[in-house]
Amino acid sequence: MKSFKKLAMFTMLASVMAFGTACSDGESNAEATNGSNETETQLEGSVVIDGSGTVYPFMAKMAENYMSTQEDVSVEVSRSGTSAGFKKFLVEEGTDYNDASRQIKDEEKAKAEELGIDVKEMKVALDGLTIVINKDNDWAKELTKEEVIDIFLAEGGKKKWSDVRPDFPAEAINTYGPNENHGTYEFMFENILDEKDLVEGINLQQDYSTLVDLVSKDKNAIGFFGYGYYANNKDKLAAVGVDFGNGPVEPSLETIKEDGEYGPFTRPVFTYLNVNNAKEKAQVLDYAIYTMQNAQDIAAETGFAPLTDEDIQATLAELEELK
Repeated sequence: MKSFKKLAMFTMLASVMAFGTACSDGESNAEATNGSNETETQLEGSVVIDGSGTVYPFMAKMAENYMSTQEDVSVEVSRSGTSAGFKKFLVEEGTDYNDASRQIKDEEKAKAEELGIDVKEMKVALDGLTIVINKDNDWAKELTKEEVIDIFLAEGGKKKWSDVRPDFPAEAINTYGPNENHGTYEFMFENILDEKDLVEGINLQQDYSTLVDLVSKDKNAIGFFGYGYYANNKDKLAAVGVDFGNGPVEPSLETIKEDGEYGPFTRPVFTYLNVNNAKEKAQVLDYAIYTMQNAQDIAAETGFAPLTDEDIQATLAELEELK
C-alpha cells in the first residue's frame, strides 16, 4: 500500500512538473516568436533622398505614407534637381536615393564605379512632358509637335505668336522652363530638340512653383514641365493639346504611355538606389520594397501614369534578392 501511495504521488508530481515545463516552454517560445517578429518589422534610422523636382511630389507622398507605418524611421526628401542630385548621390557617404526624370548618364555610371557604389535603377512611374500656357491664351490651345519645337528652338525663329501662325496675335512669345539642374530640361534639350540650343531669352527656373506662377501671370507665356505640376495647377494654367500627326492630344493619365497617344512626349521617371547602403541599413532596402509595392497608387495620386504589374513585379523580385 505504501508503495502504491508513493507511486501515485510520484506520478502526480511528474505530471505537475511536466505541465509547468510545458507552460514555461510555451511562454518562452511565444516570447521568442514575438521578439523575432518585432525584429523583422521594427526598423529605425533614416533614409535620405534627393534629386528630381518632377519626381518630388511622388516621393514626398511615398515618404509620408511610409513614415506612418514605420514611426522610428525618418525619410528626408529634397529636390535639388536630377543632375544636382546625382552629385550628392555619387560621393562617399552620399544620399541613399537619387530621384531622376532621366536615366543615369555614362559619366555618372563611371563615377559610381570609381567610388565602388553599386547603383540600382528603379523605374517608378511614367510622366508626360506638358506644354502649358496662360489661361487667357485662347489661340494656342492646340499646336503641332513641330510648332512646339520651333517655339522653343533657337533656330526656329518664332519670336512672335504670329510667326507660328498668321492668325495668332502679333505679340512676343515669352518662353519658360526648368533650368539645367533638372532632368526635364535635359529631356527637352536631348530628346525633343535633338540637342540644339533653346531659344534665346527663355526664362529658366530652379523651382517649379515659380514657373507655375510666372506662366499664370503672363498672357503670352508658354512653358514646359512634368504633367504632375500642371495637374495640381489646372485652376491657374492650361495644357496645350499636341498634334503628333493624328490630331491634337492632351496629356492625361490615360494618354501618357510610352506606346500611347502621347507617346512622343512620354518618359519614364526613376529613383536610383545605393545598393551598398541598402545592404548595410535595413530601412533603406525596406523603403525600396515599399516604394515599388505602392508605386501604382502613389503615381495616380500625384499626377503620374502608373507602371504595369509586370514592371512592378520584376523590380520587386530584384529587390528581394538584396536581402
